[in-house]
Amino acid sequence: MLTFIGLGLYDERSITVEGQEALRAADHVYAEFYTSKLLGATVEKLESTHDVTIEVRDRAGVEQHPDDILETAEREDVAFLTAGDTMISTTHVDLRLRAHDRDIETRVIHGVTAQTAASALTGLQNYRFGKATTLPFPYAHGAEGLPASVTETIDDNRADGLHTVVYLDIKVGHNPPDRQNATRSDEKADRDEYMTADVGADLLAEVYPDLVGVVVARAGSPDPLVAAGAMSDLAERSFGDPLHLLVIPGECHLLEADALVELGGADRDALDVV
Repeated sequence: MLTFIGLGLYDERSITVEGQEALRAADHVYAEFYTSKLLGATVEKLESTHDVTIEVRDRAGVEQHPDDILETAEREDVAFLTAGDTMISTTHVDLRLRAHDRDIETRVIHGVTAQTAASALTGLQNYRFGKATTLPFPYAHGAEGLPASVTETIDDNRADGLHTVVYLDIKVGHNPPDRQNATRSDEKADRDEYMTADVGADLLAEVYPDLVGVVVARAGSPDPLVAAGAMSDLAERSFGDPLHLLVIPGECHLLEADALVELGGADRDALDVV
């Protein structure tokens, strides 16, 4: 049995009761945190809270070399953990299909996702969101300016009057360009890097300086933040600790506009209200 469990958005308490019960009942527990992380909890805190031992896998250990996970699931109950929901954005459909190829029973226990939290915190209606996109660090895609995958998604959604979630890049256990000469013994050589909303807004402002964006910071935590403004304005502000994402509103219903003004400090005149 292979059970995929979403841990939710912030800390060791964000998991559902159903997920907690399945986690504690598992014989073996694996997790990955390269697609997203719980900023309010360490692996050790997860282990002590839920009385389990967790083996954390890197991307290669999940996507290229999952055989030991699957072999264990053929004999025993295995839990596979991610932040958020394991099948939304942090998708592991491939691992699930590999399990089915081996006739391993699978189950999905959902967690709260960043996109649904963004809708709830901003007041933008969930069914009015279009395709989401991810904004990478410039060194990660190697091209000049914004990637076409980002601009095309934003432009297509805006043409249809839809809102856009822009996920901001995360690099876990990464050796960024400014640390390429660091030695392995240097404790700062490998680090986790999270794009913040001001950096994301600065990149987007190169193409969309006057476009309204909405920052959602620390969704699921005790102190989430929502802040709206033009991209060029957001690029000059600080929004505290990660994780951050950006929402670009499309056409706004009157109630959505009211919510962005009240909850995020948006300028109503800058919104496209229908």
